[in-house]
Amino acid sequence: MTKLLNLPGVIVEDIQEAEDILILSVRTATKTAKCPHCGKISHRLHQNKKYLVKDLPIGNKEVILRVNRRRFKCDNCKKLKSETLDFVETKKNFTYRYAENITKQVIHSDINNVAKNNKLTGEQVETMLMSVALNMLPINLDNLQRLGIDEISLVKGQGKFIVVLVDLDTHKLLGLVSKRTQSEIKKVMLKFGEKVLAQIKEVSIDMTGNYKSLVKKICPNAEITIDRFHVMKMVQEELNQARIDQKKVAESLNIKKRASLFNSLKGGKYILLKTQKDLSNQQTEKLKEIKEASPHVAIMHELKEEFRLIFENRKSLGEGTLKLIDWLKRATPFYRKSVKTIKRWFGEIVGYFEQKTTSAIVEGINNKLKLLKRCGFGFRNFNNFEIRALLFWHYPNSLAH
Repeated sequence: MTKLLNLPGVIVEDIQEAEDILILSVRTATKTAKCPHCGKISHRLHQNKKYLVKDLPIGNKEVILRVNRRRFKCDNCKKLKSETLDFVETKKNFTYRYAENITKQVIHSDINNVAKNNKLTGEQVETMLMSVALNMLPINLDNLQRLGIDEISLVKGQGKFIVVLVDLDTHKLLGLVSKRTQSEIKKVMLKFGEKVLAQIKEVSIDMTGNYKSLVKKICPNAEITIDRFHVMKMVQEELNQARIDQKKVAESLNIKKRASLFNSLKGGKYILLKTQKDLSNQQTEKLKEIKEASPHVAIMHELKEEFRLIFENRKSLGEGTLKLIDWLKRATPFYRKSVKTIKRWFGEIVGYFEQKTTSAIVEGINNKLKLLKRCGFGFRNFNNFEIRALLFWHYPNSLAH
């Protein structure tokens, strides 16, 4: 049975078997213990103290270990101490490997289902998660060089945002910030340590002033870049707003013209925003109809496609910069809001032509965070949610790998 249990350094002394439970009395193979106070080895056994610990099942039987955690008296410092067991944490009623198994199940499911399937309470599962997380955290940041900062609203329509910190090279989550204020973000990033912050070469952000000024303060060697995703999203939003405005214009026309224009623009959002080369034949016909109904929207759509190609086909920083300047001149009458913002962030935006950083990684992480929150049926405690998220990306064999 010792061999079947397969816990290194642990010997099974006795077995009690019920219908679906095995109770194994176990002890460690060593006859001594190291004093945690002075470091000397002690042979003097002072007391045997037994308690029950849950372990991995064997076959279809639940396994409970009756563990003897002995107390020794140190001959050197005369203090009493309990022996350290490699397979179970002090004051915990489950083995390390059992907690790890439960954690893997939660990563692929949710706490309630895992608790039910393993005949545990939700509180017991939470305790095991935290135990595993504490052994894994903090995340190793020694190789961090490119950082992505973005925000996400976990509850649609409530306007409550959290900030997401991502390693753009490993595509892994590094941390979450409960509020998008500069003070809260700074507090979390300072935990990275001065050495890590100094080695960061690039930080990709959206066009939020708070992030820019903060990065300049605490990441002295980092270049700030604006991802093309954020800029493209801004252009698309202005294009869609033009479509909406044109629908309103239709209301002031005579009935026949109004019906024609309104029907063409209705339901055209997805077609206008999607990359033109990816449209189906039916969608291409619909796009043609929209352009014929509104020449203004037609021009804006062509400019949008040109804008996308500038970023996709750029061969160098110089070429990309010149093409973007030319686009800004032609787009000013149609994309007033976007042009104004691009000019304000011009240096950081053209940095993309050189760094080629994309926040598509961050967007993917944001989607997984929303899924994680749904699987967890909501998280009242933000720290618990962050730990679950970090486990999802950093625990071995998790779905994020």
